Amino acid sequence: MQLIPHYIVRIRILYRFFEVLMSQTNKYYIERCLDGHSDDFRYLVRRYQTVLLAQLTGRLGSKDKADEAAQESFVRAYFSLEKLKKPDSFFPWLLGIAKRVAKEHQRNEQRRRREIVRSFSEKVPGPELSQDYALERAIAELPDSYRKLILLRYYGGYSCSQVAEQFDIPLGTVTKKLSRAYTLLRKSLRQQKRNENCEVQK
Repeated sequence: MQLIPHYIVRIRILYRFFEVLMSQTNKYYIERCLDGHSDDFRYLVRRYQTVLLAQLTGRLGSKDKADEAAQESFVRAYFSLEKLKKPDSFFPWLLGIAKRVAKEHQRNEQRRRREIVRSFSEKVPGPELSQDYALERAIAELPDSYRKLILLRYYGGYSCSQVAEQFDIPLGTVTKKLSRAYTLLRKSLRQQKRNENCEVQK
């Protein structure tokens, strides 16, 4: 039987020691929160926010989205502490909450993208195109100044005011350019429909 090197044994013992210590302090802070000392929850946030952000960034692909999801996860965890049956399992429980939050964010993003597609293509008659592809192609064909506004406004989730601030242009200019961009997108989508109809009739 192969012997495990002493340094590995020491590392495992040390890791187990810190694991037990963290579980005990987690339990302490959770009990404090449940006793009315809500400020103590910040110690749990500080302890796990870095690793939680890393997990969520991997899932959502964006640090900004991950930061928003992490904040929501901690808020949900705080208001659900009474439901936590094993306080020493706080971190796995928190990860479960974060996973559900990430899935909700992904579903909301997909729903928002579908709504954008419908808003641009609902007035375009004819056989069904692959709408995501058609819209993405139409956006790609926009002049650069219009394309950047559309991407920030509807894919980046920026408000018109935030777009104006980002490009350092008046709010009125943003709304006018967006209106022009919508017109160009609808025109492009109609042309794609006509092209598809011609292909079908051949």
